[in-house]
Amino acid sequence: MSLDSTNEEARRRARSGEAGPLWIVADHQAQGRGRRGRVWQSKAGNLFVTCLLTPNRPGTERAQLSFVAALALHDALSYFEEGLAARLRCKWPNDLLLDGVKLAGILLESEGDWVAIGLGVNLAEAPENVERPATSLCAALGRKIDPMACLDVLSLRLQARRAQWEEFGFEPIRSDWLMRAYGLGGAIDVRLDNRSLTGRFAGLDRDGALLLDLPDQTQKRITAGDVFPLTKGA
Repeated sequence: MSLDSTNEEARRRARSGEAGPLWIVADHQAQGRGRRGRVWQSKAGNLFVTCLLTPNRPGTERAQLSFVAALALHDALSYFEEGLAARLRCKWPNDLLLDGVKLAGILLESEGDWVAIGLGVNLAEAPENVERPATSLCAALGRKIDPMACLDVLSLRLQARRAQWEEFGFEPIRSDWLMRAYGLGGAIDVRLDNRSLTGRFAGLDRDGALLLDLPDQTQKRITAGDVFPLTKGA
């Protein structure tokens, strides 16, 4: 099935009264997008999916679902190859990296009571002519993973991680995410809308904001931006 984007379809379904959980999947997206309106290329054989749901947590905590989804995706992809988990890293705020290169992205959108968790995973092919390098699972494993097989595992893992979050709150999610974090403890450059900050990636606060230790011994809380580790091998 071809859609403009799975997140847009989720929005239409939600506005028509659908509460979810509902998975929306497309073979192709004509207007796929990532965070900050960036174009997400729709290569054949990749996974383009959105989970529409109504969380059983306060609205102020909905942004935490980006970390819930990242862990679920890490769990799901690790299922397909022994040893793959150690090569996958969560990059703040919404990417999954394989061997330090982008493999997947997450786009969280909400309105009213509903949340749409969009996930794009380069299973078969990496996008071309993009701002930052990307990779595919096929390139790493030497074999293709069927998108529907991946979705079957992902849906179960997201259900489990969501249940963990709804019952116990953000702290266990935060702890698990930090164990898989890319660049944690190292020097990073954080690019904001109108400036860049350099410091040490100290961790996450209780809301999921990035904590940046600055050279002047102060700490800054970052809620939006692009992170670039400066430490080799981070």
